[in-house]
Amino acid sequence: MKLTRRGALGAAMGGAAMAGTVTTAEAFESDWARGLDGQRKADLGHGTFLNPVMAGDHPDPTVLKDGADYYMTFSSFDAYPGLVIWRSRDLVNWQPLQPTLFENVGSVWAPDLVKHNGRYYIYFPGHGEAATNNFVVHAGDIRGPWSAPVDLKISAHIDPGHIVGEDGARYLFLSGGDYVKLTDDGLATDGEIRHVYDGWKYPESWDVESFSPEGPKMRRHGDWFYMTLAEGGTAGPPTSHLVVSARSRSIHGPWENSPYNPIVRTRTRNEKWWSRGHATLVEAPDKTWWIMHHGYENGFWTLGRQTLLSPIRWTQDGWFKAMGGDLSRAMPKPRGGEAVPHGLDLSDDFSGGKLGLQWAFYAPAASEHDRIRFADRALILKGKGTVPADASPLTCVAGDQAYRFEVEIERDPGTCAGALLFYSHRLYAGLGFDDDGLVMHRYGKERRSHAKVGRHLFLRVTNDRHVVRIHTSADGQNWTKYGVEMEVSGYHHNTAGDFLSLRPGFYASGAGEVRFRDFRYEALG
Repeated sequence: MKLTRRGALGAAMGGAAMAGTVTTAEAFESDWARGLDGQRKADLGHGTFLNPVMAGDHPDPTVLKDGADYYMTFSSFDAYPGLVIWRSRDLVNWQPLQPTLFENVGSVWAPDLVKHNGRYYIYFPGHGEAATNNFVVHAGDIRGPWSAPVDLKISAHIDPGHIVGEDGARYLFLSGGDYVKLTDDGLATDGEIRHVYDGWKYPESWDVESFSPEGPKMRRHGDWFYMTLAEGGTAGPPTSHLVVSARSRSIHGPWENSPYNPIVRTRTRNEKWWSRGHATLVEAPDKTWWIMHHGYENGFWTLGRQTLLSPIRWTQDGWFKAMGGDLSRAMPKPRGGEAVPHGLDLSDDFSGGKLGLQWAFYAPAASEHDRIRFADRALILKGKGTVPADASPLTCVAGDQAYRFEVEIERDPGTCAGALLFYSHRLYAGLGFDDDGLVMHRYGKERRSHAKVGRHLFLRVTNDRHVVRIHTSADGQNWTKYGVEMEVSGYHHNTAGDFLSLRPGFYASGAGEVRFRDFRYEALG
């Protein structure tokens, strides 16, 4: 099958070079100032791109410029393998390389991908039911192998951001304006956590979720250290999230807030992108500067927070301002670089003999991969638990407002299997079948229909802008519409928490094994 519709669109538009060869920041600003009205919409495919650059659930992006290459990863939350690395050479087109985290250390929140003395590090929090700790994985090569997670023993904080201070030592900045020194190898703390920054106070009249200064991304630029962080809470009202900036001559402070704060903010619920925040500064191939951040799509919280790219401009007094304007419009892509194959095909015929990059278990146990084997072009999954909530379904990230997927399922006696739109153990929808017949999943609950279907069934799930239809087939050719349709627009964080997205996938529960064949994903118009 094909890429998600918007993923493929981003590749097509970003792949063409922009006319002209001038690459100065001043020329970029002049080009941008002419605006997007009229001609710009006709220029799609000729050096323009359309947000999101990463459709679907890719929140809290962290970007590393490494020579001519860019690498990016995202919060992976309860999905494992996690912290997948993506590569680009132009900031618009991205291809996946590999996951870096296999051991479940909790829900993985905003990471920071950095390179120091030739070695790569990803710092990240792991949020568990009892506590939150911060971890690091590291590798000598971006393609791995990556280390097991190292516990930094930093609790009560999230979202570590790495920086080398003016003294040459390594530090992690943390949520709430705190920071801590690291050992030279970056694998342990070296001293006490200190408070250095109080955040930027927005007007009380603004509709936000909470103050929550978090996600500090650190950069040294010229004679200044810059802290770019999120405030306002990551969900809640559409106008909740925002990006602010502060700077200091020393990482130890004092830190002064930018006069241009908030750098980025959703101002009204009528905008296309809601709750914009968690930004990383990055220099493009043409020496212009951009921020990679995330936002919810208006009316589609279910897709999770998607990755957005927007230009900034450095001011003469050493601050930076956002220049992106309305991110629902096409905009000139960074000049230079080159396009890599963009996106990830979600369809899978399971002939590769290993789990594809699109797949991740929900909240897996340490031995979760022992449930999987491959044979005869089938993914064979041993049952676990009794219902999807405790079965650790396999899911993938969808980036389309409308799509359908099909899968062929053959189960052993004593097992239950099915196809799902899965948010979390609290909230999912779909259809399964076992020895007693069909099982409908809705609202995260089960209801039986007792229609006998045997051990072999094809299932098709259509999510058409929150309206869900399910079809069954005995042969994959002749389809019967299931008698219940669903509406899933409320299957998201503001309803059930956890910061996740509604994902297509499948599950196996019970004592035996289930064979899944020919998973096909198709974006709909």
